[in-house]
Amino acid sequence: MDNYNSSSSSSSSPYRYPNPYQPYPPPNPYQPYPPPNPYQPYPPPLPGPDPYAPHHYPPHPYPYPYTSSHSFNYSYPSPPRSTFPSSHSGPLDYSSHHPPQPPRLTSSPTLPSSPLDYSSYSPPPLPHSSSSSDFNHPPPHLDIPRPPSPSPSYPYPYYVPPGTHSPPPPHPSFSHTASLPYGSSHYYYQQTEAYPPPEDSSQAHSRINSCPYQLENASFVGGGVSVSQSSGIDNSKPSYPTLDDLMGNVRLSDSQPSAPVSFSHAPAAQPFMHSISVPKLQEKKDEFYGYSNNSFSGWGSSYSGRLDSSKLSNFSDSFNGSVHSQSTQVVPLQNKGSLRVLLLHGNLDIWIYGAKNLPNMDMFHKTIGDMFGRLPGSVSNKIEGTINITSDPYVSISISNAVIGRTYVISNSENPVWMQHFYVPVAHHAAEVHFLVKDSDVVGSQLIGIVAIPVEKIFSGEKIEGSYPLLNNNGKPCKQGASLSLSIQYIPMERLSIYHQGVGAGPDYIGVPGTYFPLRKGGSVTLYQDSHVPDGSLPNVLLENGMYYVHGKCWLDIFDAIRQARRLIYITGWSVWHKVKLVRDTAGFAPDYTLGELLKTKSQEGVRVLLLIWDDPTSRSILGYQTDGVMATHDEETRRFFKHSSVQVLLCPRIAGKRLSWIKQKEVGTIYTHHQKTVIVDADAGNNRRKIVAFVGGLDLCDGRYDTPHHSIFRTLQTLHKDDYHNPTFTGNTGGCPREPWHDLHSKIDGPAAYDVLTNFEERWLKASKPHGIKKLKISYDDALLRLERIPDIIGINDAPSLGDDDLEAWHVQIFRSIDSNSVKGFPKDPKDATSKNLVCGKNVLIDMSIHTAYVKAIRAAQHFIYIENQYFIGSSFHWSQHKDLGANNLIPMEIALKIAEKIKANERFAVYIVIPMWPEGVPTGAATQRILFWQNKTMQMMYETIYKALVEVGLEAAFSPQDYLNFFCLGNREAVDLYANVSVSGTPPPANSPQAISRNSRRFMIYVHSKGMIVDDEYVILGSANINQRSMEGTRDSEIAMGAYQPNHTWERKYCHPLGQIHGYRMSLWAEHTGTIEECFLQPESLECVRRVRAMGEMNWKQFAADEITEMRGHLLKYPVEVDRRGRVRSLPGHEEFPDVGGKIIGSFLAMKENLTI
Repeated sequence: MDNYNSSSSSSSSPYRYPNPYQPYPPPNPYQPYPPPNPYQPYPPPLPGPDPYAPHHYPPHPYPYPYTSSHSFNYSYPSPPRSTFPSSHSGPLDYSSHHPPQPPRLTSSPTLPSSPLDYSSYSPPPLPHSSSSSDFNHPPPHLDIPRPPSPSPSYPYPYYVPPGTHSPPPPHPSFSHTASLPYGSSHYYYQQTEAYPPPEDSSQAHSRINSCPYQLENASFVGGGVSVSQSSGIDNSKPSYPTLDDLMGNVRLSDSQPSAPVSFSHAPAAQPFMHSISVPKLQEKKDEFYGYSNNSFSGWGSSYSGRLDSSKLSNFSDSFNGSVHSQSTQVVPLQNKGSLRVLLLHGNLDIWIYGAKNLPNMDMFHKTIGDMFGRLPGSVSNKIEGTINITSDPYVSISISNAVIGRTYVISNSENPVWMQHFYVPVAHHAAEVHFLVKDSDVVGSQLIGIVAIPVEKIFSGEKIEGSYPLLNNNGKPCKQGASLSLSIQYIPMERLSIYHQGVGAGPDYIGVPGTYFPLRKGGSVTLYQDSHVPDGSLPNVLLENGMYYVHGKCWLDIFDAIRQARRLIYITGWSVWHKVKLVRDTAGFAPDYTLGELLKTKSQEGVRVLLLIWDDPTSRSILGYQTDGVMATHDEETRRFFKHSSVQVLLCPRIAGKRLSWIKQKEVGTIYTHHQKTVIVDADAGNNRRKIVAFVGGLDLCDGRYDTPHHSIFRTLQTLHKDDYHNPTFTGNTGGCPREPWHDLHSKIDGPAAYDVLTNFEERWLKASKPHGIKKLKISYDDALLRLERIPDIIGINDAPSLGDDDLEAWHVQIFRSIDSNSVKGFPKDPKDATSKNLVCGKNVLIDMSIHTAYVKAIRAAQHFIYIENQYFIGSSFHWSQHKDLGANNLIPMEIALKIAEKIKANERFAVYIVIPMWPEGVPTGAATQRILFWQNKTMQMMYETIYKALVEVGLEAAFSPQDYLNFFCLGNREAVDLYANVSVSGTPPPANSPQAISRNSRRFMIYVHSKGMIVDDEYVILGSANINQRSMEGTRDSEIAMGAYQPNHTWERKYCHPLGQIHGYRMSLWAEHTGTIEECFLQPESLECVRRVRAMGEMNWKQFAADEITEMRGHLLKYPVEVDRRGRVRSLPGHEEFPDVGGKIIGSFLAMKENLTI
């Protein structure tokens, strides 16, 4: 019962919350919680049973769009006329700032009379019927052995209509489902008007009416829109090498490839001449999941064997007579401008079979040949008889300037056979899907030829397959007879049933498919906000069955878990500082230990203590000369502290790969990090047995992380944070300056999934502890890891205690990672075997990208709302208005925008709340910070524009603004002067116009959001170390770990109404921390009332934060300070173009610097 506390009292509130809230006074009017006192309360809802009267629209025109079985259908009110009040000073009176009123729809030139007449609007396109083709079969007419069927552990997350598809084929030699490399103005505060009386809301979805916890007098609103399509294509060259080139040299083992040894090459089908857009040779390098790839240009290892293509017969001539041949017939030459740009949102099912008659692109071979020609004939013949060097081909699949998949490299073959399968998510506007055949070189790669498939040919869902000629950059065949054999099929979202029912739909739900670690059932999870939550600092949140949510104390629980360990303590961290104190406000309850002292004590008791810490290459400790390093991670200091103890510290650098050039290795080792944060211990399992428990999240055990929901900036400088001051925004003297408050999310896993966290540590430790240099001469070495199977009192994963599905406290948990084979030991060495572990194939590396897979799956399955807290939010650059080739191509922002558009089209309410830091940690005027803010602004702009286009498509752009669906927030705090105890300023005081002096006088500072979490529909949560950017999502940059979890008895599918489990309590507790209160509309976060209410709170709090007058802030949630107009355009907020006190443009600046660092 980690997060539960029984309660015998029942709530009289229809929202099942105690009335009054504890420790709050009665909620009407809402009073602040003490201390300090007084706070001005937020306004209660205005009189009337329903301040947002729903407006009922006629049904969507046929064909009806897909809707989830548990999605609410809302009616939309009209756009708000109200405005916000002008500037104020002093404590905020929230009662005068209720969210603006949506007036009734009336006739106007731009808006039809209510109810809306949908006959005046174009209906959405008909859903595409599924093809009768197999999703996964190679061409039955080719004389190729059919690939084997997927393993039972590889579920295909799409719906196959019965009777229309053949049974699955035998096992493919390489397949995976991982998310492959992919590559109105609210600040004019005007006076709020009264709301109209409520209208009948009886037409809400039946699940609402059937829910035993349904809120009375609730209003719902909604609308419908179909997704718009972009027509712009940016053909500009990337500003950096791409990961596909840099990762193109995975070499096979000496054994033959697993592809069939004989198949016949058919005459190549005529190309879609009008659709070929061939990049210039060597000008555009691939992007793998949107990363710049110059850091990987040298990877690759040689393959001593070679594919004997002489054993391979040609493709069969029977292809052109197949049932699929209509998709590959000669298409008359058309103008490039005639290609249609369409939205592909769903999955692509792709087979790369093989290529024929490729040219020899190896210039080194030609040079050697020239040398042989000058040697005596007998010598030349002997040498040439032992050397036969030709192209090392691989295939890269790209769409919208982003690589979504790539094959492994086959060495020395002009007739390679891959038989490789890809099943990848897409969310791209595109005219073509490109298949680029390349020759992998030691440095980079050369384009051999390209096949371009028009998107309009696959948009209907029909499978097309065949052998296509390879064209060079001039649009001509690269070599007579050169061809590529492939198949491709598009499965749109409407046909992907795995996303239609939310999370935990039925007993057979398997979690996120295609990942390294499976879903583990029957565990328990504790969710944490901040490192410590003092008793009584947050209001009680009532859950189901009279249970109250218990606010966890993260660092106290970690302290207790370490202290009670008997066998092992394994810690990973970006930073671990031995001087940090985990327990600070419980005098007499726990010994006054630092982390280092505690770990030394446990190691002396015989506990195996291992620390795996990122080795910051800028920190040094050589012959007494010490440097702290740019990132101040204390890695060398911590290593020195434990040097003569039994605690083993392994400083682990970020390894780039053996084939990378020395310069690139240094670059990767400097820029990228090991970012995982875990603590693994053994714990009491009863009956004298021990079990494994793991902590996973965003908190490192180092300085600057200890904080509470109060997020004090001055008052704890001489108490809780006396020896723990942290604020990298300031340089020089920081005496008397505000500290940087720290907000984070973390979790504890007890159950089978904790053993997967242990496996991650063991795989990383074995890789990092592998002997190098002279240490290799040792006959044996001790890897320090305990062999748990030899310790009888520690139970294994199969014997770990678990809870049954009928237990209300049961959790299902799955572990995800972003990591590659350069950082772990245990991945298959042969890329052909990657499918057995659901890994992605790269250049001399295998990649686990399951964190990105999990985010995409959760967003696609969302039915009501998404709540995100993350340190960064950058992605989907392929759909930006500019810089499309940047390489920040993770799908998360685009998937969120398309989810909102989908719900608009379906006339359902949906809301997204995203909390990010006001600026990235560091000096806000710095080049890197400004560049990150610039990319973040482009991401926001893309999302708002996508939503606006969706509103326009159904004619609701005048009724609603994009911010009725999507809002960005940040956190900040301000403390009044009269409550501040003076702190002496040591040293030379900073100049009066310096950021330090201005911040000290204004009494304000941002709360740094370091969280890495997402909550979906109050039923599913993802927490971990991964940011929403390319560094964290790609897998070949920063190493990351995360967990996804849900309670099977607290899902929409199980409850047929809003679940009230621990995830709901966690989200409500976070909102109470940020807003300073709990309001009834928070229980329906998807509702328009809640969206506008929370946004109004954020706008008021920003106004108070930015005002000249210093006043005590009650809530910390600030509307992110940019202006978003009704057309979705994001601009600087008038009068607030720079951050208060510290400077730096809020929307960022386009400054020249290396993109690997900022995306």
